Amino acid sequence: MDYVLVHGTTQSPRGWERLAEALVRRGHRAVPVDLLQGGADLDTDGYADLVARQVAADAGEPPAQEGAGGGSARGPVVVVHSGAGALASAVASRLGASRVVWLAAFVPDTIGRRSLLSEIQISAAEMFNPEWTGLAAPPTDDPVAAGYFLFHDGDLATLRWGLETVRLFQPARVYAEPPRPLPQGVTSTYLLPVRDRTLRPEWMRAAAEIRLHTKAIEVDAGHCPHVSAPEEVASIIAG
Repeated sequence: MDYVLVHGTTQSPRGWERLAEALVRRGHRAVPVDLLQGGADLDTDGYADLVARQVAADAGEPPAQEGAGGGSARGPVVVVHSGAGALASAVASRLGASRVVWLAAFVPDTIGRRSLLSEIQISAAEMFNPEWTGLAAPPTDDPVAAGYFLFHDGDLATLRWGLETVRLFQPARVYAEPPRPLPQGVTSTYLLPVRDRTLRPEWMRAAAEIRLHTKAIEVDAGHCPHVSAPEEVASIIAG
């Protein structure tokens, strides 16, 4: 099975290295993509096209035809972390994905049709840890904040390695767009790290149940379980 790994707002593709290695050991193909490779101001479709080109280049093939849809059992699994959840539907559709894995990820409000920015304006206190929203600067600018919010659940070596993966990604146009539902037939798996210090675990749990119609799988980890617990994450999403 192919796993397309889509980073969030605080890490570069290097943050996927440990999970990618765990997936490869299980006989799968792992493709971390770089959402900054095509610029920092694309819309949702622009990022989906960028992902498709990178996945195709990794395989040495032409990109999948636009509008591939989704739900095919042979389609790739798209793994989205954190804010990359806003891209899940478009990427799944563009790649013809079989499944989306939401890893401590924002789940778009396809019921109320609110953009991420609109939802934050109304419901920030319900969604986020107040320490996170109270930051004066992104944690990517402050190693202490990055360690506290992203890598507090690992040992010292993991913390040091994790800090090397930190990078800011802010797709403002994407977060202002109204959300799209997942393509028909695409299933979801939600991994909820119960020690997350960014998104509130109770919000993630409810979002999985109400918006994705699935029960979240809880893991004893912080916001980046692919860094601190890659083997556990690989076992859950790939068996």
